[in-house]
Amino acid sequence: MDFYVLTLFPEMIEQGMRTSMTGRALEQGLFGLYPVNIRDFAGNKHNKVDDYPYGGGAGLVMQPQPIYRSYEEVCRRLLKKHGEARKPRVVYLTPQGRVFDQPLAKELAKEEELVFLCGHYEGVDERVLEEIVTDYISIGDYVLTGGELPAMVMMDCIARLVPGVLHNRESAETESLENHLLEYPQYTRPEEYHGKRVPEVLLSGHHARIDAWRKERSIERTKERRPDLYRKYEEMEKSGK
Repeated sequence: MDFYVLTLFPEMIEQGMRTSMTGRALEQGLFGLYPVNIRDFAGNKHNKVDDYPYGGGAGLVMQPQPIYRSYEEVCRRLLKKHGEARKPRVVYLTPQGRVFDQPLAKELAKEEELVFLCGHYEGVDERVLEEIVTDYISIGDYVLTGGELPAMVMMDCIARLVPGVLHNRESAETESLENHLLEYPQYTRPEEYHGKRVPEVLLSGHHARIDAWRKERSIERTKERRPDLYRKYEEMEKSGK
């Protein structure tokens, strides 16, 4: 899978994604990362990509032409790669969008290419959004200075679902939010820390008992900390899915 990011700060995307697990996966060629600098398509000597909003108001709005030209550049690359014209799935990061969650990550992970449009200032000219955007997605009900951090959050989450990125495939199947449950408590050495011991069941070597204990703790933790998720879990259990 390939990630294309239309951004004013390509170095931010590169630095953020080329570390830790995603950095190793990029080096191994498990997915591709291609930031596209919107300013390269400004078409003026000062690389200006914003202007005052019609109708007045505070701040500046990103202009449609540089964004559309950067999108066209992605389409040209895809044409060269696949030998045919393709209309990629384009995600605009905005508080006005659908809230990003694990089911949506799994859906997006099935795509061969994803394009992320990172807005700035007071937003993006509506006309180019209507022309190229397929998905409006939010990572939460708050406002950030730009779309780069949300894009990296989404790419990190989606990349974990690409085969080979996680060394242990079981990790993706047992971590928090799978089946609407939070992950069970985890422990490592030493066996005793500040007077607290690792639960005996985890030292027993009895895998069935350990699995049962972990499932019970996951249910308890979800019910206590995320009652909204617990209700979804109960509905899923009742429906037999």
